[in-house]
Amino acid sequence: MNDRRILVTGGSGFIGSAVVARLVEQGCRVRVPTREPKRARRLADLDGVEIIEADVHDDATLARLAQGCEAAVNLVGVLHSRSGEPWGPDFDAAHVALPRRLVAALKAAGSAHLVHVSALGADENGPSEYQRSKSAGEAAVREGGDAPAWTILRPSVVFGPGDSFLNLFAQLTKFIPVLPLAGADTRFQPVFVGDVADVVARCLDDKAARGQTFELAGPTVYTLRELVLYVCQTTGRRRLVFGLPEPLGLAQAATMELLPNPPMSRDNVRSLRVDNVAHDAPLPFGLTPTALEDVAPGYLGRGAND
Repeated sequence: MNDRRILVTGGSGFIGSAVVARLVEQGCRVRVPTREPKRARRLADLDGVEIIEADVHDDATLARLAQGCEAAVNLVGVLHSRSGEPWGPDFDAAHVALPRRLVAALKAAGSAHLVHVSALGADENGPSEYQRSKSAGEAAVREGGDAPAWTILRPSVVFGPGDSFLNLFAQLTKFIPVLPLAGADTRFQPVFVGDVADVVARCLDDKAARGQTFELAGPTVYTLRELVLYVCQTTGRRRLVFGLPEPLGLAQAATMELLPNPPMSRDNVRSLRVDNVAHDAPLPFGLTPTALEDVAPGYLGRGAND
């Protein structure tokens, strides 16, 4: 165990859990705040992990959490929000206000570095509130200058055991024989959660990563239709998959928004107007991305969700 203490906001989530585990492997002490400690139970057995019940959206609490931390990793993000202009209040709290608060807390604590995990589609002029709010969050991080220094990561959709992307379609195909898809021809370049964790750890170790923005993607580009058909093939289910025009996709999503945990929103549909692929090398540091086909069958395997 070394003396490095890293604050990981969003550390109890899908990506966060992989990041925390990787940092622990490197001997770091990791502080994980969460409003629901039970969500972080799987991390409790890792040596060097400090789970703290806390609300990171409170400035005083965030200031206390940052004390004694050499660096921080921010993984907080939400897929859905009440609507607003230029983005909704839930997007604002998670994607814009929190990064700004975190920069201020780290500056006051004398922390050296923030690795901020954004999204590949972040764009101030993007068609969705999600994309615009993610871009504003990046701007808030950059506005802090070099105190703390920052690195911004922009992953494509992230896959791995416990993901909410491929597993979502696996669940849908379990019950629905016909899948009409909005954005069926939108292209994605899914990245393995373990690769994301590797890059985060490298960024914390390599001072050359400071002040840099890196895209994170896998080795292969797929359309959304191809990904859903792959899930069907891997789970051994024959399903009819076809594309929906955007107006029908928006109507479909509006109906889904009535559910307690909607799988799709109208804002998600608007995000699908833009391909989600890397512009250059899929991963920084010369890392080789993991193929989806090398991992997904292990958790989507034939009959695994039946």
